[in-house]
Amino acid sequence: MTDSLTRRRMLQATAGVAAVGLAGCTGAQNDGGGSTTETPTDESESGHSDEESGHDDGEDGHDEAVGAPSDTAEVAMITEDGGYHFEPHVVRVNVGGTVTWTNESGSHSTTAYHPDNDQPQLAPDGATAWDSGIVSEQGATFEHTFETEGVYHYYCTPHETLGMIGSVIVGEPDPHEQVALEEPPADKPEKVREKLAELNEMVSTALGDDH
Repeated sequence: MTDSLTRRRMLQATAGVAAVGLAGCTGAQNDGGGSTTETPTDESESGHSDEESGHDDGEDGHDEAVGAPSDTAEVAMITEDGGYHFEPHVVRVNVGGTVTWTNESGSHSTTAYHPDNDQPQLAPDGATAWDSGIVSEQGATFEHTFETEGVYHYYCTPHETLGMIGSVIVGEPDPHEQVALEEPPADKPEKVREKLAELNEMVSTALGDDH
């Protein structure tokens, strides 16, 4: 399985300037193999209102229903109105399907909850980790192909504690056999645990488990 990090330019020649203006965070450490672009900024992350913005998006369910698995899925990485989120929060692909993340605004990563990334395992046994590194260029993309059926949770390294967390469902997994759908890790901050619990509900519903 291979990951590829590709850089795309926006259609307008001024997009580079816009990307700098929209960059939303300082860079963070990259544990994966992807290249990293860091954009220093004096912008502060304004705490509770930021968290509520990203969290409410998921609770409002504006980007769900999840639907049946497909061969490809697209996810936007967004800094918007002081909030940080993946859009949609949950996508679903077939085994062997590819998810492409596009940086719409700010500076973000897509990073698997996986021991290879020094994180708890919130992915199927035997699954391969991914880590895009910090992506700051507007329009830049990262893609990962999923060969193992199951549920995967992932996060943005600079914005995890602000609730920027997403999920990928691969194939038709049994929700009762998914490590990712167990109780969120106890050593994670409360905000992260709340977001993971919210995603677990969304994923369980998509898989027909409405307990």
